[in-house]
Amino acid sequence: MDDMIYLDNGATSYPKPDEVYTFMDRFYRQFGVNPGRAGYDLCMEAGEIVEETRKLLTSFFNGEDPNRLCFSYNSTDALNIIINGMLQRGDHAVTTTIEHNSVLRPLYHLMKFKGVEVDYVRFDKNGFLDPDDFPKHFKKNTKLVVVNHASNVLGTIQPVKEIGHLCRKHGIPLAIDSSQSAGKIPVDIQDLNVDVVAFTGHKSLLGPTGIGGLYVREGIEIRHTRAGGTGVRSAVRTHLYEYPYRLEYGTLNSVGVAGLNAGLKWVLEKGLDRLHQHEMKLTRLLRDGLKEIQGVTLYCQDDLKDHIAILPFNVTGFEALNTGTMLDVDYNIACRTGLHCAPLVHEQINTMDVHGAVRFGIGPFNTEDHIKTAVQAVREIAEVQKKL
Repeated sequence: MDDMIYLDNGATSYPKPDEVYTFMDRFYRQFGVNPGRAGYDLCMEAGEIVEETRKLLTSFFNGEDPNRLCFSYNSTDALNIIINGMLQRGDHAVTTTIEHNSVLRPLYHLMKFKGVEVDYVRFDKNGFLDPDDFPKHFKKNTKLVVVNHASNVLGTIQPVKEIGHLCRKHGIPLAIDSSQSAGKIPVDIQDLNVDVVAFTGHKSLLGPTGIGGLYVREGIEIRHTRAGGTGVRSAVRTHLYEYPYRLEYGTLNSVGVAGLNAGLKWVLEKGLDRLHQHEMKLTRLLRDGLKEIQGVTLYCQDDLKDHIAILPFNVTGFEALNTGTMLDVDYNIACRTGLHCAPLVHEQINTMDVHGAVRFGIGPFNTEDHIKTAVQAVREIAEVQKKL
């Protein structure tokens, strides 16, 4: 697999930095016990890694209290905790058509089974939300706004700061899904007027799968919707109300936390801006190359300002899956095809009839040669279609 060109970083970053593999192996061999739940040395040292990572992430998001950084399995898990913990029967929520199913499905279940009202703000022809559209949907019972910071389909970075300003003005909490943005661009909750941020570790934070979390701003409360072990105050019959225990349940994925620790440190050492500039340079090369190919359709890629390194396209005459299969089998290029768990995006860009789009997701370890090879592969696939 050494010659595989991996362009599915929008799903999971691969490969990880060597530092991540090394630290996870060393951590699990030396400290692979239940963190912080007993008094012996190994337990305490494992707990120290967890708390250090809590502090690193709190600083990364420009939060204030590391105890309000709560770990979960991934951003889907975190978003379920947020949505189910902030909405109940009779409430109203506002979200968008650019969301991932990690937002759409929990909201749909609350709408169907709990009577929660939900309104959807549509994105424009360039893939961006208009902040002024949000107050048009606000009601007296609006209890939450949820927005995808950067689209996992279109790569567009949404104007969260302006949306957050309007939410604050109306006293409505704003939660964002930073699955695609955290590790690529700054996610400063103070600057962005964000109340709750959900994140995952396995994408641009370069950690492993199975680890993520949320940060909850001081003054915002989320009800716990689960209950279980916390390792402290075990005689209390109810689940604990103080953070982080309030939103953490059972034994943490400690080796996942360790991998996230190493991945985040690698990102911080390399520098967010440097990594983003590298990826966007390759995205421009990719966009410009694909744009020249007759029969290739790009979506919301005319201006790459306020974009991350994700690019969707289709080849005329082929369903998305067919193009992806050819890229894999004939060219050893890994990418993602389909609806990308964001069906409302594909409904709006009219790609449902070809079952979605092909998505290239660029990561820090991609090179210009990878991009040139990918462009040539798509060119040859488009030529095949002309001959059919």
